[in-house]
Amino acid sequence: MALKGRTALITGGARGIGKGIARAMLDAGANIMLADIGGSDRWSYELSSDSELLATRDELSAYGEVGAVHVDVTDPATCNAAVAATIERFGTLDILANNAGIVGSGPIEQFDDGEWDRIFAVNTKGIFLMTRAALDALKASENAAIINTASIAGKKGFANMSAYCGSKFAAIGITQSLSAELAPHGIRVNAICPGFVGTAMWLDHLMPTNATSEDQKTEEFETMMQEMVPLGRAQSVEDMGEAAVYLASARNVTGVALSVSGGFEMN
Repeated sequence: MALKGRTALITGGARGIGKGIARAMLDAGANIMLADIGGSDRWSYELSSDSELLATRDELSAYGEVGAVHVDVTDPATCNAAVAATIERFGTLDILANNAGIVGSGPIEQFDDGEWDRIFAVNTKGIFLMTRAALDALKASENAAIINTASIAGKKGFANMSAYCGSKFAAIGITQSLSAELAPHGIRVNAICPGFVGTAMWLDHLMPTNATSEDQKTEEFETMMQEMVPLGRAQSVEDMGEAAVYLASARNVTGVALSVSGGFEMN
């Protein structure tokens, strides 16, 4: 129960990596506030819906105390409201997991200006807005941590991914800067760098496929990972949850960008 009695606010918490982080932190004893955007028609793959957020809250409530709140991490007002709702529900905020993120890909000469701006607004500015909103509460905590979801694409550039890679390189830079800035307040700031997790980003957007069913997509994805990843498998949301619990509980670790990629990215 490494996180017993602490409260975590997790953006992008309705599904995927955010849900995996929430489950792992519940198992470690934390109270959880799930925050998500509740759907959007601004992107090239389907984001989580309000009903999915509430369903995740209800599902995870079997393992501990869980709340749910709407947030758009590009909107300062909803960031402030999510923090306020967390404190109203649980009385404190000790862990902020900046997990909300979106992806886009394509050749630079064809890349849409608006898509570029949205990627940076969510993946980079979202960390700034949520951290600023949560800062007073985190300063009041006796054991505060911020965990940013970056990516191995924040350590190495990939063709046709300049917007996404740029935003994740920035996320790691922000993590390092904040770790130095907030250390005098006892707030640890680290990043998780996932490798290949079979979420909507990969299965519905990044992976080229002619598959017509989710089962086919998953099978193709797993086969590709066996060939690409040194440990021979894709990463899971449970892997990310395990890393998040470690970073939330390690009292002398800050400024780290922890790769969870089965050995695909090493440095």
